[in-house]
Amino acid sequence: MTPRRFAIAGAFLCTAGLLMAQPARKPFEARSTSTLTYGVKDSEEIVDIHNVSFEVSGDSVPGRPAAERLALRKTTSLKQVLGDKGSEAKVTLEAWPLGSDIRQKPLYAITLEGTDVRATGNALLVFDRIVEELNWWSIHKLGDGRHLFDTYVPLLAFSITNMVQTPRYAGFEAPPDDSPDARLKEAHVVGVLTYASEDKVIREALITCDNPGRAKLLRSYWDQTRTLSLLPGTSDGSPPSIRISFSSNDPGKAPVTVTVTVGIAKDDLDLANAKPASGLKIVAWRR
Repeated sequence: MTPRRFAIAGAFLCTAGLLMAQPARKPFEARSTSTLTYGVKDSEEIVDIHNVSFEVSGDSVPGRPAAERLALRKTTSLKQVLGDKGSEAKVTLEAWPLGSDIRQKPLYAITLEGTDVRATGNALLVFDRIVEELNWWSIHKLGDGRHLFDTYVPLLAFSITNMVQTPRYAGFEAPPDDSPDARLKEAHVVGVLTYASEDKVIREALITCDNPGRAKLLRSYWDQTRTLSLLPGTSDGSPPSIRISFSSNDPGKAPVTVTVTVGIAKDDLDLANAKPASGLKIVAWRR
């Protein structure tokens, strides 16, 4: 057998082995009901919306067998009192190996306060946690549903390599006043920058400010607009960097923007060479 034929035969046997390793997939049909309910109570108009949708993932989901796909069922519930008097939103994501009986217990089920969930990069679940005009997101693994981190800016997705994609993700958490971690209630804390792969959090970094009053403004949900961006590497070999920007929202005044820039080196945040604005610091941190 020639080397070419040997390689083709080997690839065929490998693919056949993967298919044989998968449990038998059985045909099925799944149906769910979406509802809209309207009512009036004590002169208030109340709307209840319950929507269900299905989706199928790609194969090669990190943490799952290579040829397996996942069947995903998303359920969103919204109860709203019309006239801007408030609303309650909840989203549930359930996952099964495609071909298994979805009447059985799922691989996992996640229910969170929020309005939506979507899969990204065939690796992560991004839950929209919009509450009272505050935008934030919870990031979970698609393969097993495990929570990775929360971010109060849109998830930043990129690759640290060019020829073969090496996905990486970044987020920034501005801790709420009632944070369960007492360390994040310290007056100088601004927030936590997270750098992660599809499988795990690689590094967390704590940003602080020398002035407690300024720190309070920088972590404010209403007084600041925060953005997270990637600065590409240069042709001379300089690695890419992550930049978090804080811009003031003071009405009638020009925005004042401060930044913290951190390079990526050896698949980690290069905190030793970070460039925080005057009065800010960034150091390694762990939950």
